Amino acid sequence: MTVLPDDGLSLAAEFPDATHEQWQRLVEGVLRKSGKEVSGEAVEDALSTTLEDGLRTRPLYTARDAAPDPGLPGFAPFTRGGRPVGNTPGGWDVRQRHAALSDGSVLADLENGVTSLWLVLGEGGIPVADLGRALDGVYLDLAPVVLDAGADTEAAAHALLKLYEERGVAPEDVRGSLGADPLGYEARTGTPPAFVPVAALAARAAAYPGLRTLTVDALPYHEAGGSAAQELGASLATAVAYLRELTEAGLSAEQAAAQLEFRYAATADQFLTIAKLRAARRLWARVAEVCGAPGAGAQVQHAVTSPVMMSRRDPWVNMLRTTVATLAAGVAGADSVTVLPFDHALGLPDAFARRIARNTSTILVEESHLARVVDPAGGSWYVERLTDELAHAAWEFFRSIEQDGGQAAVLRSGRLRDDLARTWEERSAKLAKRREPITGVSEFPFLDEKPVRREPAPEPPSGGLPRVRRDEAYEALRARSDAHLAATGTRPRIFLATLGPAAEHTARASFAANLFQAGGIEAVTGGNFEESGATEAVLCSSDARYAEEAEQAAEALRTAGARQVHLAGRPAEFAGVDRYVFAGCDAVAVLSATLDRMGVS
Repeated sequence: MTVLPDDGLSLAAEFPDATHEQWQRLVEGVLRKSGKEVSGEAVEDALSTTLEDGLRTRPLYTARDAAPDPGLPGFAPFTRGGRPVGNTPGGWDVRQRHAALSDGSVLADLENGVTSLWLVLGEGGIPVADLGRALDGVYLDLAPVVLDAGADTEAAAHALLKLYEERGVAPEDVRGSLGADPLGYEARTGTPPAFVPVAALAARAAAYPGLRTLTVDALPYHEAGGSAAQELGASLATAVAYLRELTEAGLSAEQAAAQLEFRYAATADQFLTIAKLRAARRLWARVAEVCGAPGAGAQVQHAVTSPVMMSRRDPWVNMLRTTVATLAAGVAGADSVTVLPFDHALGLPDAFARRIARNTSTILVEESHLARVVDPAGGSWYVERLTDELAHAAWEFFRSIEQDGGQAAVLRSGRLRDDLARTWEERSAKLAKRREPITGVSEFPFLDEKPVRREPAPEPPSGGLPRVRRDEAYEALRARSDAHLAATGTRPRIFLATLGPAAEHTARASFAANLFQAGGIEAVTGGNFEESGATEAVLCSSDARYAEEAEQAAEALRTAGARQVHLAGRPAEFAGVDRYVFAGCDAVAVLSATLDRMGVS
């Protein structure tokens, strides 16, 4: 008998290694019980999830799925991070956004965990003339400032540089960005930009080693409904356009690349966000290499929690969404992270919302110790494979933009708008069918929630690409219900007619209540139809019970005055049943039609 050395886990050595094929056979058995007859590779296809951009997430990743070597943090292609030590030990730069003057808010942020400022100036923000007032009391040699001034970029940049001079800040102590983004402004407004001031600003900014001139903002494409690959591809095309303009103005490729900072959206889709930011660095390294500037270093990234994912109903849930998004951005190695307050979609955030936003990063860094490990996702076969596949999808989209004349050309021709619109249309269908759930809105809505009121925020620039939100279709339905409540004192109602014992009807009754409440329609249970105040009803029970009682129950409901009878379950042929509601049905269409019949305009 061979005595194995005691490694503390010697029991594991007594079991034979499992193979991939053995796992597939076990899954085959499970799927067979659910009525799916598949085998071999088809097993994994049956359990795979289709994402945007032609990507697919498989149920299991092993060493055979290993992607190309991503290198080491701080070395090309920078997939694993732009710096050898990543965000250790101090964490990422916590950057707070300010779009309106509020007494003490800037200093309160800086005194309580914020490490840099993102100031929105001009249209939709703080007047450029008030920049000094906004930064009153701020130690500009300690707190980096990033501007976002749109058409007023040149005036805002000059005002900030003048402020540095007046306050005696040494050029080597200046950090931040002047935030020029002409193509981003055109995407927002439809107004073609002028590149000459950008080149002039870059020349002036050369006196400040830590100050960048341009921001490549991908948020306009994300907020227009674009996918992760489209967001990355459009940002690359924008950056290449800026490189061309700056090098034509006399800067070297490396000098021009050093003037850019990139801004991306971080969403609650944790793994996709991690892959997106990792892929972005890899792609930018490739662009720099092709442009003859391999020494330009890694992409400098500013991640912002997605405005598209923020809901107006049950806004408290946004705290959870932004926490997951911030975690993903931190794991991915973002240099700066902005957590939008949970009430961002409702107007100007209050002090509580701002405190929670800045504390989100603090908890992840200080209490979760997220910054103690360099590239925490590195080595994950899933993350590495997703990063590689997303990078290829984004590169193809970038190449298609370049083939059509570059970023400015696809913006002005409408091609980019059409591409983004098609992606959003596909995603809207998933949202409508609740294949992509929105907690508190399309799933588990709370009709009795007290509305959260905020002071209106300045209107942002518009006229270019649209701004979309995941909750927009359901928000329109809930607004109709709110108007009905204000006019009549009651919400539109639907009666849940449960058949059989609770064990048979509870699941479908809960499903139906959840579905109709998503449209602001109150689900009434108990009692009888005549007392419910409803004009329509939903039958809820098991398939077996439906076969025995559905038609009689539907007839009884019609006799009691029900104008429409729904059945919670897959479509069948039951006399007296007008419509069927089921998992995967178009909830928005069902709810809109129901409100129409109820006279809720």
